[in-house]
Amino acid sequence: MNKQTVRDVVLKGKKVIIRVDFNVPLDGDKITDDIRIRAAVPTIKYVLDNGAAKVVLMSHLGRPKGTGFEKEFSLAPAAKCLAGLLGTPVKLLSDCIGPEVKAGIAAATEKVVLLENLRFHKEEEKNDPAFAKELASLADIYVNDAFGTAHRAHASTAGVAAFLPAVSGFLIEKELTYLGAAVNNPERPFVVILGGAKVSDKILLIESLLKKANTIIIGGGMAYTFLKSQGINIGNSKLEKDKVDLARGLLEKAKAAGVRIELTEDFVIVPNFESNDGKISDVIPDGFESLDIGPKTRAKFKKILDGARTVVWNGPLGVFERDAFANGTKEIAQHLAALKDKGVKTIIGGGDSAAAVLKFGLDDKMTHISTGGGASLEYLEGKELPGITALNDKKAKGCCSGGCVCS
Repeated sequence: MNKQTVRDVVLKGKKVIIRVDFNVPLDGDKITDDIRIRAAVPTIKYVLDNGAAKVVLMSHLGRPKGTGFEKEFSLAPAAKCLAGLLGTPVKLLSDCIGPEVKAGIAAATEKVVLLENLRFHKEEEKNDPAFAKELASLADIYVNDAFGTAHRAHASTAGVAAFLPAVSGFLIEKELTYLGAAVNNPERPFVVILGGAKVSDKILLIESLLKKANTIIIGGGMAYTFLKSQGINIGNSKLEKDKVDLARGLLEKAKAAGVRIELTEDFVIVPNFESNDGKISDVIPDGFESLDIGPKTRAKFKKILDGARTVVWNGPLGVFERDAFANGTKEIAQHLAALKDKGVKTIIGGGDSAAAVLKFGLDDKMTHISTGGGASLEYLEGKELPGITALNDKKAKGCCSGGCVCS
């Protein structure tokens, strides 16, 4: 990674504003998955341990209207969760900009202050320069540690960097280290597992991977469009009719590039989506749909993975949220956990893949789980991420050649 990190700046006595990603799932005011908050802790602790005068955290949560405070999107649950993880009080302010916020930061006896939801202001997503400047005025140094929003050019992810020395936190550094290695220099054989609902979500990724991967495994809802393109009956299974020709073309491109694409061979089928009475079948009859990969496919995919040295997984292989159709995704996750113990790099590309691994209690048994669904997807596609581009580049000779804080 050629971007400066918190290690490259002097933090002692400084006010440090950190863009974190606390966009966590809630059930009422209860956080159901705190992985993103836990992921921010190492950077926050490092900044505190290195003498920062104050740590100001900022994040969004959900999709409020952008017209002011909305209780259901308050970051209050995140503040409570973070305080428990840090073992130190966290002060939640009532807004993210303005005189009252500055006064609140100055008056806070707590070392850690969390601004209220950035998206209560429409200027955040518009990357409004005046809004970004207001955020920047709260601190001396800007740290971006929100990989999950790094693909968005918002005020808090890109705009602030124009007004302050801008470096990455440890989470972004880790994400770029693992995803970057997978993209640019994977240990081979390099196998990619792609799932999820739509081919259209993964077109650019597949085209990019045809230049890099040795094998691409395709399961989940997107597999049925590929199967349809090969003349295989898919019943009422998920289908993007307007992408059938595209899927056929991608298979032809893969063959020409010498990249294996492996598809589902057997299925767990139901007469309708609401049914939990699935049965295993080698075919999908008319009037039925498939919601998971069958045991033959699981065995085939595992055998392919046994020959891998690097695996990237993006997208579940079935409707894993329902236990009746979670077995395919679960067995592949368990197999990857065992391979990691044998030295295989197992990288989970965020989003539903990460949620699945967490559901099965395997989140600590993978080499890396990305916190960014859309960001990890775009990075694996080879796209530039505005939140990363905006950070200061590392300097060839030490720190004091511009961009960082040395006194």
